[in-house]
Amino acid sequence: MNICVVGLNQLYDIQIDKVNKPDLPLARGDFSVEFGSAIVATFSILSLAKGLAFKSPPVLSAVVIWFLLGSAYSVDLPFLRWKKYPLLAAACILCVRALVINIAFFVHIQKYVLGRPIMFTKASIFGTTFMSFFVAVIALFKDIPDVDGDRHYGIQSFSVQLGQERIFWLCISMLLMAYGSAVVIGVSSQYPLNMMVTVFGHCMLASILWLRARGVDLKNNAALASFYMFIWNLFYAEYFLIPFVR
Repeated sequence: MNICVVGLNQLYDIQIDKVNKPDLPLARGDFSVEFGSAIVATFSILSLAKGLAFKSPPVLSAVVIWFLLGSAYSVDLPFLRWKKYPLLAAACILCVRALVINIAFFVHIQKYVLGRPIMFTKASIFGTTFMSFFVAVIALFKDIPDVDGDRHYGIQSFSVQLGQERIFWLCISMLLMAYGSAVVIGVSSQYPLNMMVTVFGHCMLASILWLRARGVDLKNNAALASFYMFIWNLFYAEYFLIPFVR
């Protein structure tokens, strides 16, 4: 479903991507629109079919909501194309990445795989809350390298409205606050090993984030795009630490 939604966005952003991301296959002409459409259609059908095959309402609901919000974000039809509106765009990403995926998949594993009653653990609550902060940062940061194309085509992102530097440091501050909260939660653990891993792990990631952020050239869109991918690496690294929150 992620391939479907990202592909759908690229299909509707070809002209914008020729300015912001000229190396993408549709913008560069490596893929035709027809081939791109075939990829999106194929993966949407496969994803929905797998959601049905699992016979798990949470999994099916997750992929359906992901598809609907991903379509609303990108498709250029009346009342859609929510990416033009910063709050709606952020809400789409936050709903899917922070809430739907974490909660639906947790419920699926608890009830439909392990056969346990649905009880939200400390780790699951922490993970959903922490990822909400992280995804909010991703939703803000993704537009920082794209201000030239967005401004030209009328996409009024927060970066266009408030400036790249201001949004950049807002994102860094939000991530550092999230890491600080994680350290406080880690210190409160009754299990020494879990406490050490949670505290040390989040301190290490926060330090790497701060050191790398200080070296970013905010006038270089390529450097900003690279740092955006680094934030995704931090996002996925968090999944290694969440199980230790007890």
